[in-house]
Amino acid sequence: MAEVVRGKPAGTAKDKTRFRYRVVRDFKMNKYVYLMLLPVVLYYAVFHYGPMYGVQIAFKDYSPTLGFWGSPWVGFKYFQDFFNSFYFWRLIRNTILLSVYELIFAFPAPIILALLLNEVRNRLFKRAVQTITYIPHFISIVVIAGMMVDFLARDGLINNLLAWFGMEAIPYLRQPEWFRTIYISSGIWQGVGWGTIIYLAAISNIDPSLYEAARVDGANRWRQTIHITIPGMLPTIIILLILQMGNLMTVGTEKILLLYNSATYETADVIGTFVYRKGLLESNYSYSAAIGLFNSVINFTLLVLANTISKRTTETKLW
Repeated sequence: MAEVVRGKPAGTAKDKTRFRYRVVRDFKMNKYVYLMLLPVVLYYAVFHYGPMYGVQIAFKDYSPTLGFWGSPWVGFKYFQDFFNSFYFWRLIRNTILLSVYELIFAFPAPIILALLLNEVRNRLFKRAVQTITYIPHFISIVVIAGMMVDFLARDGLINNLLAWFGMEAIPYLRQPEWFRTIYISSGIWQGVGWGTIIYLAAISNIDPSLYEAARVDGANRWRQTIHITIPGMLPTIIILLILQMGNLMTVGTEKILLLYNSATYETADVIGTFVYRKGLLESNYSYSAAIGLFNSVINFTLLVLANTISKRTTETKLW
């Protein structure tokens, strides 16, 4: 039986000394690696963890003149105001629908493109397709939104083509029923090529001997894709899906702000844009902070839930 001193094992102090020694030795051996990590740590500390100090204004009647500590506490008043507001269910519905449409249409798009590119044997054609599909990723969101506004205007490219075929012009960006289609399709166009990079990397890590064995057994390219390529990509797909679930309630606020207008609020207004209007345009800081905190809690809950389900059903997990 281990010797006990004041209710603790005698080896505790020795274990702590060994732990410190391992930490110091590891730091000395990998000091340049830690030095490279330092900017990343500082970035998250300053821009992600530091601002969490201001979350308290969600529970206060915040006034810039009184500051964080001088503003009076109001508890969950602003959360209740948001839950009981006229806009609550519209914001939740629009946010969830846009996120679900992204999961259904935008998330599988780079997977499908990666599978198709993997079957291409002409390297020149493959590189050309990759280059063409990568280019939109490097275009600014502001430029993308400007292109969409110009193309979809009543006298824009799309309506001019429709008029050439004898069809009536459609004010796409003024009609709520078209907004989700425009948002999702433009997002796929901009991100599908860039998203294939990680999936092509996952495919390249699959053991070639598996394909050779499958060909010996008579499997065609379709069978090889179903039974080798997709299972080989599955861990990467699951990890990215878990991360996507963590952002389910956070859709592209910047892009929506550039595309939407008062005529499309019915389908375009989401939590992020509502927070922007309330917090920055109307200076209702506490109310917008409460909405943002509620949104972050939901995202964190979905992330943990998705990771837990993945951990129990597969061997792939974030932690």
